[in-house]
Amino acid sequence: MAAGALDGRRATTHWQWADLFTARHPDVRLIPDVLFVDDGDVLTAAGSAAALDLGLYLVRRDNGAEIANAVSRRLVFAAHRDGGQRQFIEQPVPHVPDASLAPVLAWARENLDRPLTVADLATRAAVSPATLHRRFQRELGTTPLAWLTAERVALACRLIERGEPRLEAVARATGLGTGANLRIQLRRHTGLSPSAYRRRFGSDEGTVPAAGRLVSAPSSRGRR
Repeated sequence: MAAGALDGRRATTHWQWADLFTARHPDVRLIPDVLFVDDGDVLTAAGSAAALDLGLYLVRRDNGAEIANAVSRRLVFAAHRDGGQRQFIEQPVPHVPDASLAPVLAWARENLDRPLTVADLATRAAVSPATLHRRFQRELGTTPLAWLTAERVALACRLIERGEPRLEAVARATGLGTGANLRIQLRRHTGLSPSAYRRRFGSDEGTVPAAGRLVSAPSSRGRR
């Protein structure tokens, strides 16, 4: 930074040092309260924990959602965290992990094709929506709705990677509803359109079984 390598470029740093950073490096376009910034050939993270977020982002970008999710499970770390730095840094860490979310998370992943709502998740967990929200923030660092959307997008990515060509079918199978919403959410979470994502990560196989409740085949042969 002292050499001016970041001058005129976007970057981030730990929120505690944002003011000092700006004072020392006024030519850098600092973006505060984010976990990481991708400025092409230069990527910056906002601390050691945020470096894991950045690493998983790179894994997802270069190798697809399925591998990124597998890595995140090995790390016992959320595959995608929404929100600013303060949301996570100032959140107290419980002495005893709360495992009560595990059943409802597993159930939701098995039913992503359904029009699930936060109220549905709360009912399944036998708690109020407000309590569920607090548990999600504490355990996963995100909201129930943001987690649900991220899971739907992750499933959509896997279906595209495995060869499903029909966006409307992917949208229905993942609960995203329409191809238009799928395009919006995929670009928001991956930075890529469905066609660009398919070119980068799609399977070369003509027909493969898809994850979830969708089993697809080329349109000329119909459904299996």
